[in-house]
Amino acid sequence: MPDVTSQVRARQESGSAGPDGEVATVPAAQPEPAVRAAPGPTPERLARAWARAIAGTSFVSMTPAELRSYLTGLAARLLSAATADTFEASVGFEVGVALVKAHFTQPASLDHTLRVLTEQLSDVGECTRAPALQSALAAGYAHALRERTLAEQEEIRAAAMLARSEAEAARWASEARFQAVFAGAVIGIAIADIEGKIVDVNQTTCDMLGYTVDEFRQLTVDEFIHPEDAPGIWDAYRALTRGEREHFRLEKPYYRKDGQIVWTDLAVSLIRDQDGQPRYVVTMVEDITERHHLQTRLRHQALHDPLTQLPNRTLFFERLGQILDDADDDARVGVCYLDVDGFKMINDTLGHDMGDYLLLAVARQLHSSISGPGQLVARTGGDEFVVLVERSAGPDQLVEIAEAALAAVRAPVQLGGHEITVSASVGVVERAAHTTSATELMKAADTTLHWAKRDGKNRWALFDADRHAREVTKFELSAGLPAALERGEFLVEYQPLVRLEDETVMGVEALVRWRHPKLGLLGPDRFIELSEETGLIVPLGQWVLGEACRQAAAWRQQYPDIDLVTSVNLAVRQVQDPSIVAEVSAILEQTGLDPGSLQLELTESAVMGTSGRPLETLHALARLGVKIAIDDFGTGYSNLAYLRSLPVHSLKLAGSFVAGLRPPDCPDPVDKEIVATLIKLAHTLHLTVTAEGVETREQAARLRTLGCDTAQGWHYAMPGPPEHVLALLESSVCQPSPAI
Repeated sequence: MPDVTSQVRARQESGSAGPDGEVATVPAAQPEPAVRAAPGPTPERLARAWARAIAGTSFVSMTPAELRSYLTGLAARLLSAATADTFEASVGFEVGVALVKAHFTQPASLDHTLRVLTEQLSDVGECTRAPALQSALAAGYAHALRERTLAEQEEIRAAAMLARSEAEAARWASEARFQAVFAGAVIGIAIADIEGKIVDVNQTTCDMLGYTVDEFRQLTVDEFIHPEDAPGIWDAYRALTRGEREHFRLEKPYYRKDGQIVWTDLAVSLIRDQDGQPRYVVTMVEDITERHHLQTRLRHQALHDPLTQLPNRTLFFERLGQILDDADDDARVGVCYLDVDGFKMINDTLGHDMGDYLLLAVARQLHSSISGPGQLVARTGGDEFVVLVERSAGPDQLVEIAEAALAAVRAPVQLGGHEITVSASVGVVERAAHTTSATELMKAADTTLHWAKRDGKNRWALFDADRHAREVTKFELSAGLPAALERGEFLVEYQPLVRLEDETVMGVEALVRWRHPKLGLLGPDRFIELSEETGLIVPLGQWVLGEACRQAAAWRQQYPDIDLVTSVNLAVRQVQDPSIVAEVSAILEQTGLDPGSLQLELTESAVMGTSGRPLETLHALARLGVKIAIDDFGTGYSNLAYLRSLPVHSLKLAGSFVAGLRPPDCPDPVDKEIVATLIKLAHTLHLTVTAEGVETREQAARLRTLGCDTAQGWHYAMPGPPEHVLALLESSVCQPSPAI
């Protein structure tokens, strides 16, 4: 392919015509939307669409065929980068540089190029690659333009420096060359003295800002200060006039004479006299208004949600990080983290289009009712929104904002001819800005949002450090359960079951404990629920059952004349496990324990309403000869009619009912009547009754009077190791002793 850059530069500098006497240009054409053909664009197809879009946008000495050939190579590189296994956005940067080298230097060339690539690459490769390539291309294009301008500036500066030549002829020649470059330069050039008075400008500067040369000479540099000037620009200018620096470069807006704003790329250089003292300031001015607007649009797209146009997660964290970095000791910051309740159901039932419409409506309601000075409303993803309060006045202000957000979300929305009302949950966090980080703040907000969801939705929750610490501990316990079981950190304690008639020990309940290496001995209330959530309850329950049966067999061998029943809790997931019957049978066989000496306790909710396989499991366990008891009876499902059809042998009354019998002088008459009724019902069904939580002699006496069969509680003994049970068995009578 011919050296395009050399040809164009030669023709521009000499003004020569083409072979037929006229300067060859590519005919201008309006950009046409690229039509993608399945399955995707090829380099040739992309190059044709690209050539149609940028033809005529810049002065380029290429025939249409040469232009398509040149762009085909660039298109092949972009398509290869978009589909490569390892993505390299730098390919886009190199293509941007190549466009400038081919003299496509007008802003329209870049604008039309980006439009074509948006249409052609939207479905090529991963969804993030096309925007990344476009952004890199724009960056490479801008970099190449700046480098080209800098090269021209250096030529002009070198020409200006020749003015110090001692020879008059050389000085004249140098000044002549400078004037030629000065007058014919395609970028603006302005010269000012050290005091800031404008000495001269070229015609390009006049055309750019709308003033005549004479009008410019009546102005000073200070009259071109703009409110959007970058911080420090005028400090840098004064340092240059003092001779403390030689040049600087920046982007700066100017007001035209007609009031419009022109964005420029400035390169400011110092000219010294023969003694080295500052004499003049030369400024090279390039109009980059269209490029600036394009970059502004690209930045807006990168920092705003495409659906709602709210600030996105990136902009939110950028603003939050800046607030935290700049905060003083007294500053406080707050966030309200919001999630739409039941949004998945909207998507699943009405479709994703309606879901998007709902999110758009919610975003508008939040923006109109909450956003304001110091309060940023952003969409962080999916159906999640966040309100950033830059200088919080305290938790009360955050709660007011959360309630306003909930009210805004509850406003009815018309979706597909239906009026839909949705709710939201909000997590509220407020902290001193200098004591937290963006990650910690949002982690706390996410935790608090889940509290609001868990507490019933359609509400806000305020971050509670103590509750969070408990949940962290709970998570750590949950994560440590499997390893604890493998390391043998669990143990079984036993609490006696006492026959009320003669206060003799007739059995024990096996209770699992966790000997935690850091937290000490933990009761089942700290980890049983966690083990059920993680599924560890099945192996843990199997271990407890095996351990209890082995201990019961040892007691039976040591005291063959004592009919001792060992009661073991069975979790719901264990009952639902298809192998539970085989496991119980195997443990009984391995330990040699008589099935009649084993009682399995199930919660009322696990037994009542049971059907299908769980009911078959209960009957299979009963056929083994194992006793079955319902634990915490009276607090669950309580389908009394169904109770008679279950293979149940015993009921264990919930401790909350028994507690009403504790007062020594006046027991609760309602609880007394409930306990009496439950005992009578159980006996009618030929079931025995055990009372839990017996703590006083008066409770035991009242239960005996009401006909209760068995009791357990601190009045008789606290749960303890097997050795404590041995002491009770040896005496055959359990003496009341809370110290056991």
